[in-house]
Amino acid sequence: MNHATSNSQEIEFTLERGVVLPRLVGDPDDFLIIAGLGGTARDMATITDAGSNLFALGGAMGGATMMGLGLALAQPDRQVLTVTGDGELLMNLGALATIGVLNPPNYSIICVDNGRYGETGYQTSHTGRGVDLETVARGAGVTITTTVQREDQLDEGAKVVRSTEGTSFVLLRVSEVESRPRKRDLDAAACRVRFRDALQAQPR
Repeated sequence: MNHATSNSQEIEFTLERGVVLPRLVGDPDDFLIIAGLGGTARDMATITDAGSNLFALGGAMGGATMMGLGLALAQPDRQVLTVTGDGELLMNLGALATIGVLNPPNYSIICVDNGRYGETGYQTSHTGRGVDLETVARGAGVTITTTVQREDQLDEGAKVVRSTEGTSFVLLRVSEVESRPRKRDLDAAACRVRFRDALQAQPR
């Protein structure tokens, strides 16, 4: 009889998110952007200078990838990017199956994976113990995927982010260094109005 064993060995990641994430995204004005809560919201507010094309979540853990999917389906002439964290994506893995089936070509996902639950005290997450979210995404039907965990993989990762042949997924493995502090506007109504303006603008 075989007995499954858990992988309890913690994995160390080394890239600094504040340095490598802007290189993956490139010009943020090319996208309509949904950011997950916490670290990724601060990351993308910094990268976009809190631009109107960014809708960053607060307190809606698990919703970013599906919000991005709905936006990509509703706006087929615009490129849509979701930037989320490993903890948030782990909370809603079923989203990847729906995304893989629908496969909008104008949709890209970056999962910033530090192997930690950053919003609740930096406990080791499942990915810090061996769960591979790129493998999960591929198993869910997302065929354009890559993992970036070294600097020499950044250029290929940036190409995947901008793929238009189907939904793409980039797993960005980063160190425990926190995202840069950024004061955010948490007025949901004001953020909605700004983002609506970006939706109504002519695509570049």
